[in-house]
Amino acid sequence: MLRVETECSFIYMTDSNTNSTGTHLAIKTIAIGGAAGDGVREAGINFSELFTELGYKTFSSFDYPSLIRGGHNYARISYSVNTVYADYRELDVLIAVNAESVRVHQHSLRAGARVFVEEAYLPEIADLGIAVIPLPMKKIAEELKAPQVARTSSAFGAYGYTLGIPLNQLKALADKVYANVGSEMNVALVEKGYAHMKKMQYPQDECAIPTEHGIVGEVTDGNKAIAKGFLAAGLEAYVGYPMTPSTSTLQFLAKMSKKTGLKVVHPEDEIAVLNMALGMSYAGKRVAVGTANGGFALMQETFSLAGVSEIPIAILVSMRMGPATGVATHTSQGDLQFILHAGHGEFPRLVIAPGDVEECFECAADALNLAWKYQIPAVVLSDKHLSESYKSVTLDTKSKGPDYGKRAVPVGTHYVRYKITEDGVSPLAFPGKANVVVKVTSYEHNEEGEAVESAEEVQAMQDKRFRKLNGLYQDFAWFPTVKTYGDEWSDVVIVFWGSTKGAVLEAHKQLKTPAKLVQILWMEPFDADRVKAELNGARVIVDVEANHTAQLAALIREKTSIEIHNKVLKYDAQPFTPTDLANEINKFL
Repeated sequence: MLRVETECSFIYMTDSNTNSTGTHLAIKTIAIGGAAGDGVREAGINFSELFTELGYKTFSSFDYPSLIRGGHNYARISYSVNTVYADYRELDVLIAVNAESVRVHQHSLRAGARVFVEEAYLPEIADLGIAVIPLPMKKIAEELKAPQVARTSSAFGAYGYTLGIPLNQLKALADKVYANVGSEMNVALVEKGYAHMKKMQYPQDECAIPTEHGIVGEVTDGNKAIAKGFLAAGLEAYVGYPMTPSTSTLQFLAKMSKKTGLKVVHPEDEIAVLNMALGMSYAGKRVAVGTANGGFALMQETFSLAGVSEIPIAILVSMRMGPATGVATHTSQGDLQFILHAGHGEFPRLVIAPGDVEECFECAADALNLAWKYQIPAVVLSDKHLSESYKSVTLDTKSKGPDYGKRAVPVGTHYVRYKITEDGVSPLAFPGKANVVVKVTSYEHNEEGEAVESAEEVQAMQDKRFRKLNGLYQDFAWFPTVKTYGDEWSDVVIVFWGSTKGAVLEAHKQLKTPAKLVQILWMEPFDADRVKAELNGARVIVDVEANHTAQLAALIREKTSIEIHNKVLKYDAQPFTPTDLANEINKFL
């Protein structure tokens, strides 16, 4: 039987509140559910920005099928006065644009959760026995002649009312957040939602805005942070083919192209992407490309060409669930070993796997700079969850600048593109420079760039290229190849990589015993000495990965001879959530 809620309780945000399962109630979680085309994604981003403007810190993730219309989509936003590293599955608020959203998320509702439901669908959920708050989102939008895709704005007004936020403040926030998409219409929707709750005489909480409220940086996702990292490192051109989940990097940089003078190209397919990018880099442009794991599979021959021709290139590879087309709009960490061994033949490469939005910015800048410093291909390895999740961050865009590498060519000196040097890095020149011929080839070659087959020359050039790794090994001292969190002296170690970072940091709050958390960022070259130092002496080591075969654990075994027996592996195309992950880790403690 349907129950219409008229009163509820609100747990105020403090740092110490926990419920019986240990979940920190300092973090509140909202889900917005609907079908594709209902504006769920934009609503989630806007809610995140509104809470950030209020002074909260947010983390938001998005789940959607590979459909243009229909299916079930939802945005999930966790917010707190403290940094939020991952969104929680347990919901304090559900905003349901349709009946299916209530049915899908009913088992994730916490006790006392507020469930705002489009009132037109109340008869369809009458059998669930869930206390709900009817909200005529569709009717409000029709009254204001607003598109139905914007109707969730009225839900923010309704929820803002229940939080006790004054209407004038809520309208001012909405005016700012919706400035780029029609603030007047959306502010009117917010006001109508607020007025509806007031008319219902729904109880209000004491206003729970943080004491030191104000703007907390910006709300952005991993893909945009990667784009900003490339730009900070002097990006001059970007080539991409739209393939989920890398597409938004291409879209963002295309929008930025007029402002920045950036050259952005969308070729006919992924094979053309990397070939075109190598041509640009050969001509002297600092270029990056973006693709998904499936797109990168098509780039293998050209990736190997980048290795032998020593043309610098930075590549974003954002993983989705495979194999083949797999689950195209969902996440996975199933391609670490593929990336490490991509391309035929042996050649040095850099593979960095950021774990949060801030690291996406930093790692992208580092990848582009190091690609040029060592004239190698450099991969930034992300996944759907990291690429498309939004977080409140403050990016220090001035902390990274371009490193142009070894480019000096003395006037009057005969230039050889592949000069054999002590560090393996040859002086770099570009076509068009007076009296300079820049000859590159896919064949093994001599210093002049001429094809060779003699054993001595082949070995000499192979050795030259691999000497670049010595410089990268020295760079371990200057870059965060490995990070640690938690209890540095604990004999319990949780090791992880990539997008699992957020869930691990949140799950750590719920573990039976304090643990040291070890995040590995540089996959190739691998900082084996540092990893051994962090893992040696541990009584319990738990590996956390979003794949079936524990690919990081295999890499650790290969590089350090340390065998990890305890593994929490998730390969259902969904990201880890903190409480579920904590429960799994606790089984080993």
